[in-house]
Amino acid sequence: MPAYLIGRVEVRDPAWVEEYGPKVQALVQKHGGRYLVRGGEMDVVEGTTPPSSVMVVIEFPSMEQARAWYHDPEYAPLITLRQSGSDAELILADGLSDS
Repeated sequence: MPAYLIGRVEVRDPAWVEEYGPKVQALVQKHGGRYLVRGGEMDVVEGTTPPSSVMVVIEFPSMEQARAWYHDPEYAPLITLRQSGSDAELILADGLSDS
């Protein structure tokens, strides 16, 4: 069953983005993930919460692979880098099975 990382990122200082982007993309691929949403135009159609700077949705083949990506020792310094210039809310959620 697929699993998804759903992230809302509020960028305070974009200095980290240039280094973070290519490295995290390689780690996502290493763990079988693929980006479904990464930035782009957002339109709030219900609710009052303003959209964050960046919305991210990454699909992984399983929850185990999603967790392995997040807990990969190579990702730890990238988390610190991202946190140095942004505030994020990241959620891992099970997807629907094909059956």
